[in-house]
Amino acid sequence: MIAVDAVAGLLDGPRARGAFLLRSILDPPWSLRIEDEAPLTIVAVVRGSALVLPDDREATSLHSGDVGILRGPGHYTVADDAAIPPQVVVHPGQRCTTPEGDELSQMQDLGIRTWGNNPEGATVMLTGTYQLDGEVSRRLLRALPPLLVVSKDDWSSPLIPLLAVEIAKDEPGQEAVLDRLLDLLLIAALRAWFARPDADVPAWYRAYGDPVVGRALRLLHNDPSHPWTVAALAAATGMSRAGLARRFNDLVGEPPMTFLTGWRIALAADLLREPGATIGSVARQVGYGSPFTLSAAFKRVRGISPKQHRSDALLSV
Repeated sequence: MIAVDAVAGLLDGPRARGAFLLRSILDPPWSLRIEDEAPLTIVAVVRGSALVLPDDREATSLHSGDVGILRGPGHYTVADDAAIPPQVVVHPGQRCTTPEGDELSQMQDLGIRTWGNNPEGATVMLTGTYQLDGEVSRRLLRALPPLLVVSKDDWSSPLIPLLAVEIAKDEPGQEAVLDRLLDLLLIAALRAWFARPDADVPAWYRAYGDPVVGRALRLLHNDPSHPWTVAALAAATGMSRAGLARRFNDLVGEPPMTFLTGWRIALAADLLREPGATIGSVARQVGYGSPFTLSAAFKRVRGISPKQHRSDALLSV
């Protein structure tokens, strides 16, 4: 199966933890202005249709069974008709107002995690937002267009109706259930989109489908702390050192050790954000023998020291 490990690895960063998740039930005319600037949003249409209107791109239609994935922080409108002016503005933190900034009157609470203008509305949408702030997550964002759509014709998945049922429940552990279902829906949609021959996906992703380079990428990705060399990778993949180096560079676009360094530094940047993390402990986790070697590599790649990165990250919280 092509590149499942790649998507799963990228999603280590944006795994949902108490993600915002909402079911909207709407009858025309309706129009929602989205200005929450969430880095990643997934919209699944359970029933009816919706028009996604980005500020800087053409409108895109979503129909029953379709999934749209939007990369922030750009603003956009979701409506049943492009001519309908926004009735609701969704701000950062999922605060909702009228376009004039007043409390909402058009929308009403329709139950657990549900809102809309009619409990029997023609359109039902599920919306989930991820707050991505890690370096590993940015690898995912860079791989995505501003808006991608997985049509119901491109995949067959029971996840949308399952999530639609679970979102209205209020049972013990329900938040964890919803987080995992949202993750599964996102992973499944991304796998379906990445597998399309016309998808503009990065070279390293397609390289996961190669029997030799794909194995090398999995080894580097799954065990970054191992003291990898090109010779060790070649032995593990059954290739000559020169043959693997050439094939890896041709398919991924950079040498194996350059790719490994980038992956290690991305992981280190995220680990340094964790409470109690030290440069020494992070160095060991990502394959550097000492704080000095990690610091030297980090500064060479990022232009700042791990200590400065950690200070900047703490200030931004």
